Amino acid sequence: MTLLPALRGFGADRADAVVVAGDTLSSEALLGCVTAVADRIKGAVAVAVEATPSLETVVGMLGALHAGVPLVPLPPGADECERGRILRQSRATVLLGRGRCDDHPLPTVPVDLRQRSSTHHPEPAPGTDAVILYTGGAGGPPRGVRISRRAIAANLDLLADAWRWSPEDVVVQQAPLFRAYGLVIGLLGALRAGSRFVHLDRAAARPLGTMYLALPEQWARVALDVRRARSLSAARILISADAPLASAVAERLRLLTSHTPVQAYGTTETLVALTGRADGRTVAGAVGTPLPGVQTRVLDREARPVPADGESVGELSVCGPTLFSGYVGAGQGIGAGHWHATGDLVSVAADGSYRVIGRCGLDVVHSRGRRVHAGQIEEALLSHPGVRDAAVVGTPHDGLGEQVTAYVVAEGLTAQMLIDHVGRYLSAGQRPRRVHFVDELPRSALGRIRKSLLIAAG
Repeated sequence: MTLLPALRGFGADRADAVVVAGDTLSSEALLGCVTAVADRIKGAVAVAVEATPSLETVVGMLGALHAGVPLVPLPPGADECERGRILRQSRATVLLGRGRCDDHPLPTVPVDLRQRSSTHHPEPAPGTDAVILYTGGAGGPPRGVRISRRAIAANLDLLADAWRWSPEDVVVQQAPLFRAYGLVIGLLGALRAGSRFVHLDRAAARPLGTMYLALPEQWARVALDVRRARSLSAARILISADAPLASAVAERLRLLTSHTPVQAYGTTETLVALTGRADGRTVAGAVGTPLPGVQTRVLDREARPVPADGESVGELSVCGPTLFSGYVGAGQGIGAGHWHATGDLVSVAADGSYRVIGRCGLDVVHSRGRRVHAGQIEEALLSHPGVRDAAVVGTPHDGLGEQVTAYVVAEGLTAQMLIDHVGRYLSAGQRPRRVHFVDELPRSALGRIRKSLLIAAG
């Protein structure tokens, strides 16, 4: 099995095979640079790479994969404590690039784009670890997830079929390279499909692509930029993943671009397990259906299957060829034949489409014996033009059990204004009882809102 045919000399030699923050490498130059890196790190236990959006970062990451050494992307926003923990747990023995690791010294191998090599590196076995990615850390410390070359290849092939991904596509993305969506789906997906890849930084001009991959918060910014949004009309497909996309954002994008974004769902452990199709009708608010070969089950708190009525909610578990191999330090035991409980609450409609409600224990408020879904309230808050960011949690209340508490980043608004705004769209029980205005929401190094801290703050 060849994971990345483009790094084995297959396919056309494109002058602009990879573009990162405006810097370009041809197919031939990319292969030579990547092989030069692989020559220097061959035999390492694991290789860490500072996941900044640069051409050196991409070459370093691909060099690790080409050499058959597990790749450990380091979130650029992680502090020294978190970086040290990742490096120790992953057993990284080399740091690629010019990254820092003050409290955990490692040999550093610089990435020089002027160096080329034609050394032959054999294709590693399919079951070996390709990457070690860390979970978002929304509810606790991030965990290292070992993902095999076989799982990545299986997922990308299924997505290529679902999204009609071909060598003629130009993939444009801005998703972080330390997340599965940006690294595995975006970068590795383009190289497996043989398509061109463009990774944007904030200052880059907006190139013309056929496939645009972005996070929901990035799509929300695009939807507010009319000129930029309309420039996407020429695209073939818009894809949103990593979190649910607000219905209001999806509708505004549809009006401006004539495309309804295809939503995809997955976790670090499962990669993309559910998605809409390029040739199918997109259901508003839904994340699609399971990929072929991916099995799912949705169980309530008594471990009973919930009916596919679009209303009943349960925890999603996934089984299939895209599953991870195990957590760092926990040994083997996961894989295609095992079930993984995702910790996400979903509902299933009669047509088989899935809707993600949120995380168990974090995105549901238990008030007066009923479950209030935080995501619906967050979407209503974010629909107010004065709100830049919002998170909703349940906090203790003597009479209700839990009350709806909102943390909002906004200017020129009062709590009552936002409570009334939510009340225009949702029921009285879904209106926030408390609204805290904050300068920013607490996020993990991987960008996830740390709702556990908000709950503790009350």
